[in-house]
Amino acid sequence: MAERPTDTAEDLDDLLKRGAAALGVALDDQQVAAFRHYRELLLEWNARINLTAITDPREIVIRHFLDSLSVALGVPATLRGEVARVLDIGSGAGFPGLALAIAFPRWRVTALEATSKKVRFLREVASALHLSGAHALEGRAEDLAHKREERGHYDVVTARALAPLPTLLEYCEPFAREGGVVIAPKKGDLAAELAAGGRAAAQLGGRMEAPVPVTIPDVLDDARVLVVVTQERPSLPLYPRQAGAPSKHPLGQGR
Repeated sequence: MAERPTDTAEDLDDLLKRGAAALGVALDDQQVAAFRHYRELLLEWNARINLTAITDPREIVIRHFLDSLSVALGVPATLRGEVARVLDIGSGAGFPGLALAIAFPRWRVTALEATSKKVRFLREVASALHLSGAHALEGRAEDLAHKREERGHYDVVTARALAPLPTLLEYCEPFAREGGVVIAPKKGDLAAELAAGGRAAAQLGGRMEAPVPVTIPDVLDDARVLVVVTQERPSLPLYPRQAGAPSKHPLGQGR
């Protein structure tokens, strides 16, 4: 098989713009330039601290940027152009939170991350890209969710590759306002995880919707879905439980 030609920066910009459009997200030239700068910062910092195992620029566009923007498919249409409050739990290098902040500048995005080095990177990106609506917060979900000013505060709560659904939902749902949504990108054989996740969602005051398929032909086509939970009532005060309990004793087990 012949090697794929090396992509130019313009090729990558075009891939991003076309892929985003396929997801219903329109990016202007300024936003595309911001993503290019983000990619440069990610690779520069990754040489010093471990932010991502993905270092091929094309794969960064696909597996980080476009995968992050796919979260928009799970956001109610009424919120897309509004000043929505968005929380990204376990943001890591800013995915999906900071990518969404670039694409939706009216959103107020909080990137929650427990690792100090990663928080410094998130703050550097937000500053360098002039993302006035985004900020990075250092801490753990199981602690922050019990703070009055954070609990039930967000329109959209998301987390990527954080944990199996029952654990992920216990971390996320207490942050969602009534009528807000939790959005979790997932892929693979999810039958058992969805069943347990649906039971956990109900215990936490939510209702799991039908999974939303994510496909960009010839670009992102590997059976990805968004698991969306609508928060119908506040989570009980005991959730999330202390660190370790949500993963060691996950909700939603049994029939």
